[in-house]
Amino acid sequence: MEVFILELVLSSKKITLDDLINVTRNGYKVSISEEAYQRIDKARTLVDKYVEEGKVSYGITTGFGKFAEISISKEQTGQLQKNIVMSHACSVGEPMADDVARGIVLLRAVNLAKGYSGVRRVVVETLVEMLNKHVTPWIPEKGSVGSSGDLSPLAHMSLVLLGMGKAYYKGELLSGKEAMERAGIPIIPELSSKEGLALTNGTQSLTSLGAHTLYDAINLSKHLDIAASMTMEGLHGIIDAYDARIGEVRGQSGQIRTAKNMRTILAGSKNVTKQGVERVQDSYVLRCIPQIHGATKDTLEYVKQKVEIEINAVTDNPLIFVDTDEVISGGNFHGQPMALPFDFLGIAIAEMANVSERRIEKMTNPALSHGLPGFLVENGGLNSGFMIVQYSAAALVSENKVLAHPASVDSIPTSANQEDHVSMGSIAAIKAKNILENTRKVVGMELISACQAIDLKGAKDKLAPAVKAAYEEVRKLIPYVKEDREMYIDIHKAEDIIKTNKIVENVEKETGILEF
Repeated sequence: MEVFILELVLSSKKITLDDLINVTRNGYKVSISEEAYQRIDKARTLVDKYVEEGKVSYGITTGFGKFAEISISKEQTGQLQKNIVMSHACSVGEPMADDVARGIVLLRAVNLAKGYSGVRRVVVETLVEMLNKHVTPWIPEKGSVGSSGDLSPLAHMSLVLLGMGKAYYKGELLSGKEAMERAGIPIIPELSSKEGLALTNGTQSLTSLGAHTLYDAINLSKHLDIAASMTMEGLHGIIDAYDARIGEVRGQSGQIRTAKNMRTILAGSKNVTKQGVERVQDSYVLRCIPQIHGATKDTLEYVKQKVEIEINAVTDNPLIFVDTDEVISGGNFHGQPMALPFDFLGIAIAEMANVSERRIEKMTNPALSHGLPGFLVENGGLNSGFMIVQYSAAALVSENKVLAHPASVDSIPTSANQEDHVSMGSIAAIKAKNILENTRKVVGMELISACQAIDLKGAKDKLAPAVKAAYEEVRKLIPYVKEDREMYIDIHKAEDIIKTNKIVENVEKETGILEF
């Protein structure tokens, strides 16, 4: 029987967001093409030439940052590179998630394999071995200002190559040395000229975190359309507002895609209504779903374009240009091109929670719910039902509003003002991740609220096939609320269901692939 190995080959071909996820979450192996090896070797030869000739070149024969004017002798270049790794590992806080840390390793290997950094083969090979043998660096989340690259988190990654720092192996946190030994990966006993700087200077930490958040936000946007469709079923919403012609005359692509999703998911429903049957029009959180959800989809698409540029980017400094025998110091490490998109990403995800919470309020508030019992429970008064579910959703939405303040408008100079404008892109990425985690919880609350509304309306047998698939997935784990119980259990289960992506998978069996 032929065995197919799922593999990502580092070559001149650009990688995609899906490629990143396949390596970090789905177990794809990584290899280095002969073409990449040739580029690596040529750049390394030029670095060695600069060292032998004693040419002044930033980070190769000089110190770093404010110390760029201080010359370093040929004999000290190796120690210089080790020193940068040790001294720059200053991050604090909770460790990066396993997939994000693996993404940092992968993206650094992609960067170095382009042949503009001047490292030896062994550096790239060791990074690839760490991925393939599941040695994952322990990298604290906070400590980068997103300029001069993600110096501190990348230094934590680099320590492991030297048998220092900490790393996970088979889920166990070990010293870097022991993790590498258990995996059978030789450590690099000594870095050569330029290599410490090449490992630590780039945007791979903030980009990995933001890219994983983006990927999950794309899936969550599909859950949002599904949850909204379930709410439409429970409230007998008016489907006319999703007519394709409305989107066509405006021309906003996200709006058009969302309206198509809503029509597709609700196809065959006997619960949704037409304008003028039960009421003339719905409030905005139902009627304007294409416009609200669609704007987020457009943002996700924009951020995806920027992410797929950056995951293929060379963000080292200085850069080695073999064709002209030049080493040029520039600023590709600056995180501003991703700081702004990741701030925008956080805002777009926060809006997903905003509209979802308003639909929860619409279902639980008897003045707004078109005949549903107050707080979605029988025998209200004795039972509080979903009253505090809406409170929790409101709290998360309010927190998101604080988190959505852009990080990129701030800058605190570093390195004695040599680095006098920084991006704070790492903070933008962290905030986007935190907003996503809050929003996933809110969408889970809408899912269980909508299921309750559907049951109270006696609408289960009139559901669209796609909505029924989502409803049944929720009801496998979360039963109807007949009387008060510990609601946090249901909320956590709903979030866990979203994380599995089973709702989307089951709905797409009925609808085909949903738009994002």
